[in-house]
Amino acid sequence: MKKFLIASCVTMALPTAAFADVAAQLTVAEQHAGFAAKAGNTIDQVHMHLHHVLNCLVGPSGAGFDAAPGNPCAKAGTGAVAEADAAVKVKLTPAVAAATAGIAASDVAAAQAEAGKAAAAIAAAK
Repeated sequence: MKKFLIASCVTMALPTAAFADVAAQLTVAEQHAGFAAKAGNTIDQVHMHLHHVLNCLVGPSGAGFDAAPGNPCAKAGTGAVAEADAAVKVKLTPAVAAATAGIAASDVAAAQAEAGKAAAAIAAAK
């Protein structure tokens, strides 16, 4: 007599938010804000890192998201602001504003200063 092993698989649908990792998104955003604050070669380097900050914070559906520079938080969730609790969202508002202002700046020093503000706001939100 032959014996058969029957394996059963149980699947369950998990909402996308179940994979959200706000802490990871904030860590990456803070790192890139630091990179932007120290990127002294060109405004393009500062802007690239600030786009990474903004993309991690607002996610693909958020205002100011730009896929062209990349989204280092793509596998961690859909944006820290969208996924955070209300208290953290409020604390992230200055970070989003600073990243946006830095991206709009044409002067390296001004953009770096905004990156520093974004990094401080993200650190305060953690």
